[in-house]
Amino acid sequence: MSRRLNITVLVDPVTIQSDDPHFRKRPKKPVTEYHVCEALRVLGHTVTVLGAEYDIAAVARSLTDQAPDLVFNLTEQFCGDRRLDKNIAGLLELLEIPFTGAGPVGLMLARDKRLCKQILTLHRIRVPHFVSLPLNRKIHVPKKLPYPMVVKPAFEDSSEGLSNASVVNGPAALIERATFIHERWQQPVIAEEFIDGRELYVSVIGNQRLTVLPPRECCFNADDQGPSILTYRCKWDDDYREKWKITFGFAELEPSVLKNVERVCKRAYRALQLRDYGRMDLRLTPDNRLVILEANPNPDIAYGEEVAESAERTGIGYEALIDKVIRLALKRYA
Repeated sequence: MSRRLNITVLVDPVTIQSDDPHFRKRPKKPVTEYHVCEALRVLGHTVTVLGAEYDIAAVARSLTDQAPDLVFNLTEQFCGDRRLDKNIAGLLELLEIPFTGAGPVGLMLARDKRLCKQILTLHRIRVPHFVSLPLNRKIHVPKKLPYPMVVKPAFEDSSEGLSNASVVNGPAALIERATFIHERWQQPVIAEEFIDGRELYVSVIGNQRLTVLPPRECCFNADDQGPSILTYRCKWDDDYREKWKITFGFAELEPSVLKNVERVCKRAYRALQLRDYGRMDLRLTPDNRLVILEANPNPDIAYGEEVAESAERTGIGYEALIDKVIRLALKRYA
């Protein structure tokens, strides 16, 4: 166990409930902020919760006054804009306060799905073919695209902006979906090649030495009427998953395939400058090619979610996982 620390858990203000600002009440469904705070208390640390409010000067003053030994950074946005999460990490760097997870560079490289794929391509890591459709410009669709394509916002995560309508089979449908995303999310669009195959989620922990945890898999129903990608409803609606027989579990892979998964995910983790813990979402094609769809810095680390489930599979309990993240972060600052 780490030494007893004063830890500030930095969260998005929208997650703080007025009747439970310190996340002491057990929620009915997994809530990352509660699970992390509770684990930190079980580990013996003194926990303070702070929201990254719009008044960033006040946030900086609070952090300076609290002078925590470590910030456990759970922010995913600022002022409702996910593109600004890197600035929260930048503020912590400027204040010289140690914090968990990716720094501003890692958050920038992974948050922008277009930049992420360009970086991985430079490192000869296979990604879907894609086109970028900027905001406030006429949508120009190249003539030769490998349809079907998946159309989504360039900066969102947690499957936001993804529905069955996101998979398009021609230029007209692509333009229609891209226009909808431009108007709804007010950000660029990425249209990427749909990759047929098994959908895997691979968690990585570490810095100098990396550990790849057992891959998880989302199994879609073979019925052509059901979803073929992890849409927002697939991810967050239990009844919807049950309707279409969509399940999550551990992936059974041949040893040679598993070894390649570990190798590719480690390379991507380093290329994108992720730290402490991260997750790669990828597809394994029928001929065993690996294609990385997205990289997730500071992924959901709630009890029962992908990272924690994979850690548990290797014998790392939840409190031990949180303790490991703390140790990894502190070691970087030592």
